[in-house]
Amino acid sequence: MKTLDELTTGIPAGPAVDPAQVSAALTRALVVLDDDPTGTQSVADLPVVTGWAVEDLEWALATGASAVYVMTNSRSLDPAEAARVNTEVVTNALAAANSVGREIAFVSRSDSTLRGHFPLEPDTIADLLERAGTRVDGIVLSPAFPDAGRITVHGTHYAGSAQTGFVPVGDTEFAADKTFGYRASYLPEWVAEKTAGVTRAQDVVVIDLEMLRTDEDAVVDRLTSVHNRTPTAVDCVEENDLLLLARALQRAEAAGANFVYRVGPPFVRARIGQVPHAPLTPEQARPADFAPASDAAGGLIVVGSHVGLTGRQVDALREATGTPEVVVDVPTVLDPDRRDAHVEQVAEQAAAALREGNVVVRRGGAFVAGRDAEESLEFARRVSAAVVEIVQRIVAARCPRFVIAKGGITSSDVASRGLGMRRALVRGPMLPGIVSLWEPQDGPAAGVPYIVFAGNVGDENSLTAVVRTLNA
Repeated sequence: MKTLDELTTGIPAGPAVDPAQVSAALTRALVVLDDDPTGTQSVADLPVVTGWAVEDLEWALATGASAVYVMTNSRSLDPAEAARVNTEVVTNALAAANSVGREIAFVSRSDSTLRGHFPLEPDTIADLLERAGTRVDGIVLSPAFPDAGRITVHGTHYAGSAQTGFVPVGDTEFAADKTFGYRASYLPEWVAEKTAGVTRAQDVVVIDLEMLRTDEDAVVDRLTSVHNRTPTAVDCVEENDLLLLARALQRAEAAGANFVYRVGPPFVRARIGQVPHAPLTPEQARPADFAPASDAAGGLIVVGSHVGLTGRQVDALREATGTPEVVVDVPTVLDPDRRDAHVEQVAEQAAAALREGNVVVRRGGAFVAGRDAEESLEFARRVSAAVVEIVQRIVAARCPRFVIAKGGITSSDVASRGLGMRRALVRGPMLPGIVSLWEPQDGPAAGVPYIVFAGNVGDENSLTAVVRTLNA
């Protein structure tokens, strides 16, 4: 465990960058392939689509937004399916951009704790760009998420907080993920680990925090010197570091360099020069005028994440508010003979509870481990399908005042399948820099605030704080 001061000893502060300067220099819209919906928590007032038909992407790009988000949910898919989805999105985005007359670049947004399909996803994007005639010089790696305690210093990625200190991310519970686990925290070694040695650690370029803050010309020189998709890892401790990177990237791209970005949530905000949005007020978080009429007195909180922090947040909500809980029993859901009756019962109990106030629907029961990563993903998909059906039944019976989805894969499935949402607008964060509120533009819950709450962000009281704002 190290303090922030210990990690950054001797490194000066960088010159302050005005986000408006970055925004004014934009020449391309970013198409963000988000492997779960939590990537939107750092931005505001941008369109998001849960499908990627050409017409959906045309709608998003035609808004004139500087970035559009495409929810691929690829972190819940096996590698072959993830590659297929990435291929479809990039192909259709190129067609939509041509149709509406906009230049675009691609961002592969993934987990700030390094879980996800790497290098498969950025490689798939690069393959398609090169087939379309665009050379890809580098894969920019910027997983940092300072608002959530993820920082990168001297090429090593850390998780923690300024209050408690930081540990290398390879030593956290996230690195033990059943599907996307890893050991390395030093990003060049992580790349070597994830590519099974195809890319050697010594071949990964690192842009150190001191260089980033003190010598922009050197950063630009380094960015313009990479070729053939060189992985380029960039340090970051605070928002201004990302703005410094954004300015250097603009200069490198103006000089002819092309990149695919593999990043954490706040990269896009800095890259487009968006000022961090203040947390939404109770008035800003109310249902839209076009939300369906309902006699529900409260909201639905769907908990799919199984990381320890989520459990502590749900415990804190229970202790603070007495919110009733209905449990989706995982072993029962995985038993074909008992699944359907259980799903119906959970939905009925939750819909009835909404008449009186908020209700939590969460997964529970004995943990069922897959024999390998593929079976673990299959079990996760089956549980998620049950949760989706439960949400559909609840909304049909009694539409909630708001819906919170806790967990990345859960929030994607609840949005696209549970609520039938294809298009939405990201309104802003519920907490400083984290937890995003979407306003669905279609589906049976159009206009009902939808809160995307990652499993691994905030502290023990964050869920309670969000619920209180929504109930105010």
